[in-house]
Amino acid sequence: MPNNNDMAKDRTDWAEDRTTLANERTFAGWMRTGMASVALALGLKAVFGPFEPTWVPKLVASAFIGIAVFVFWSARRQACNTLDRLEQHDARAQSSDYFTRLSIFLSIAAVATGIILWWL
Repeated sequence: MPNNNDMAKDRTDWAEDRTTLANERTFAGWMRTGMASVALALGLKAVFGPFEPTWVPKLVASAFIGIAVFVFWSARRQACNTLDRLEQHDARAQSSDYFTRLSIFLSIAAVATGIILWWL
């Protein structure tokens, strides 16, 4: 029969695993927020396409692209910091490299979207 110390350690380990998984869900939520910012930039261009002067909606759309990139990297920094403070037990978290790679890919895609918006 397990003693109280073993049971308390198990509960603490499980709580830390839940926090690790919550960190990943939070990161994913921030990635969605960044992608929503890119979608808003595209929507602004679509809605205000015939607006004169044409650089005004492009500038506003670019601001949302910049916000998206900021969100991607802020989320990455926070997720990596949290991951470094936690110890994994039964759950296997994504690595810091995963957070970094995803932030790089989404940032490149967002900037490419911004460049295309300026060409239109």
